Amino acid sequence: MRPTGRADTESLYFDYPHFEAPTDRGGLEARAPVAIVGAGPIGMTAALALARQGVPSVLFDAKSTFNDGSRAICVARQSYNIFESIGAIAPFLRKSLPWTKGRSFYRGQQILEFEMPDSGQEKFRPMYNIQQQYIEQYLWQAVASQSLIETRWQSEIINVADCDGGASLTIRDPMATYEMKADWVLAADGARSPVRKLRGLSLKGENYEGRYVIADIQMDHDYPTIRRALFDPDCRRGGTILIHKQPDNIWRIDYQLRDGEDEAAAISEDNVRASVAAVLQEIGHNGPWELEWWSIYSANTLALDDYRDGRIFFIGDSAHIVPIFGVRGLNNGLADAHNIAWKLARVIQGRAVESLLDSYSPERRGATLDVFANASKSARFMTPPTPGWQLMRDAALNLALSHPFAGQLANPRQMTPYTYAQSPIVAEDDPAFSGGPVPGASLPGAQMGRGFLMDQLGAGFTLLTFDPSLAKDFSSNDLTIVLLDMNSSAAEMLAAGPRTAYLIRPDLHIAARWFNAASGEVRRAYEISAGSVAP
Repeated sequence: MRPTGRADTESLYFDYPHFEAPTDRGGLEARAPVAIVGAGPIGMTAALALARQGVPSVLFDAKSTFNDGSRAICVARQSYNIFESIGAIAPFLRKSLPWTKGRSFYRGQQILEFEMPDSGQEKFRPMYNIQQQYIEQYLWQAVASQSLIETRWQSEIINVADCDGGASLTIRDPMATYEMKADWVLAADGARSPVRKLRGLSLKGENYEGRYVIADIQMDHDYPTIRRALFDPDCRRGGTILIHKQPDNIWRIDYQLRDGEDEAAAISEDNVRASVAAVLQEIGHNGPWELEWWSIYSANTLALDDYRDGRIFFIGDSAHIVPIFGVRGLNNGLADAHNIAWKLARVIQGRAVESLLDSYSPERRGATLDVFANASKSARFMTPPTPGWQLMRDAALNLALSHPFAGQLANPRQMTPYTYAQSPIVAEDDPAFSGGPVPGASLPGAQMGRGFLMDQLGAGFTLLTFDPSLAKDFSSNDLTIVLLDMNSSAAEMLAAGPRTAYLIRPDLHIAARWFNAASGEVRRAYEISAGSVAP
């Protein structure tokens, strides 16, 4: 929502583009290898990840511009690794605000200050704040420059049906309704996913009672870029407030509605202005400010039973909805897109058996369930679902006033990449290791001279090895060989010996590792993980 007198896309700081529907009607009905429904951050990331593997796609969106408002604003390190791998990172680094610290307050007194793990070994910071409009703009710039991606705006998908070897889509745009076929479909069309509804599928899980108004305001305010959480503040007794700084002097304020508070009344402009003014008074800001945009959300843990429906894969919010606490929503969806893209590319190009795709749902649904387990703890603390939870939460906060250890209960447990330990395409660990990242985990960072280990990874699989003789045994356009030095920081991070090797997937997760690698076992693990043979 926007203040009175301003159009839906009339922003204080962002110029929304306008995209026309396809005017060249030739070829609209031609079959596509992949149709992606939804040109938000998840859909565009999937299209770019497919293009990096050499696979063309057609990207559809019913809108004529980007999503309005800041929406998802906290982007994790692993997502920046993804943005870099798809060739979109440069503008993100120029605009976004990195942060590592958070502070929590109870009735005006600080009870917690946490630092997210960070070191000079990592190329990117643990977290960045950037509005979703910019996320979409920068991904769109990469999409628009990519010849393998065709984008059709103002194009609504009104039916998706199975057909031989693919799916048939019915598309309606301002000029006509037409049909086209695709070998595969990625549904990235959000929490209200039309594709999910057309397929008769529904999300299952738990709804939380807590409701939050989110408001973007523009103001000059010298507080650093950290996460602030205010519990039971004077301006909103019994509630919780979150405050984040964003680029362009935009500040995001999330405040909890009281039980029984009328939602329609709460999101009226007058009430939003009064509530924001009270928050600013609470934090001691007396300067001018302008209201930019506001909306409302509730915390839910909902997911599909299976993220695959025949030739259709669900990614992002179309597959799952998670609470915002711990910034797991957008980041989880980007990982979905990165995961399915390389697998689908290999199958389309005939380099992998189709059963490789069976690993997508267990890997990414497993990640969602892990998110639920962590985010639910945060959600219960931020928005206690029952009087009993409220009593325990308040008791913990009171204890934290005099006992610092209790303040850790207010830690939001920021997102970390999921480990695919039970995946059918991830090898069992080698017990000879005494440390280092395990198979299924995301590859940590390591500094290599003036660069970083991530810079040396290929577009396909990468074999990291410390053994020159092992490196000579492999020759493949899909397998990048990186020979590492035992005196490097990578050796310490990987807990390596002279014959150690790590096999890294295109989505930056570890497929297998060996303390004393042999060519035969490396080749076998590569064939299974890459889908050359069935697991």
